[in-house]
Amino acid sequence: MKLLTHNLLSSKSLKGVKVGYPLRIVAKDVKISECEFNKEFVKKIIPKLDWKVFVNAAVEIGQTSDLSDELLDDYEDDEEYLKKVHHLLMEVEIINGELICPETDRVFPISAGIPNLLLNENEVS
Repeated sequence: MKLLTHNLLSSKSLKGVKVGYPLRIVAKDVKISECEFNKEFVKKIIPKLDWKVFVNAAVEIGQTSDLSDELLDDYEDDEEYLKKVHHLLMEVEIINGELICPETDRVFPISAGIPNLLLNENEVS
């Protein structure tokens, strides 16, 4: 699971959950796979991210970076900054681990890079 995916997931369909975001991450296996830097993609995706959640997720999985809690105002012109974001978004992948609901502590497994957020019938709101 990429950090881009994590930034979009919530457990708000779980019974009794109001927000369910952001899910906490416990990473057991993390894989780094280099891929071609796409400056335009990174520039366009950054405004769609919940920036603080993104940076915190990187820290949670041990991928500390030079990225601050606040997005740089001129990030579009800073290629080194964009490369750091690209690395965390596109090259870092959680292979095995868990996502945890912030309201109920319900654990969702990540296996072979795929998060399983399927609910049991009695858990659906």
